[in-house]
Amino acid sequence: MYIGALTLDILLGDVHSLKQKRSLVRPLVAEVQRRFPGVAVAETGHLDLHRRAEIGVAVVSASAANCGEVLDACERLVAFRPEIELLSARQRLFNDDEE
Repeated sequence: MYIGALTLDILLGDVHSLKQKRSLVRPLVAEVQRRFPGVAVAETGHLDLHRRAEIGVAVVSASAANCGEVLDACERLVAFRPEIELLSARQRLFNDDEE
């Protein structure tokens, strides 16, 4: 069993309030969940900043290759959104043999 984790640090466009931030982040999280029903996704950081957001994605799979493919596809989905700028993406892979 493999667990893949993806952390996306994004910069939002012309956002001046947390309410505007939510109106961009919620549909983004929902789109990832809709396109990839087997992943868990949530806003995980920069909760009090207007123009920054951190999105976390996790997937469980029988193979490391499948984890990587799913996380790469999630990253591409977010990166190609015109209203945001992807500042960084970090992938980690864990397996059940690690202590």
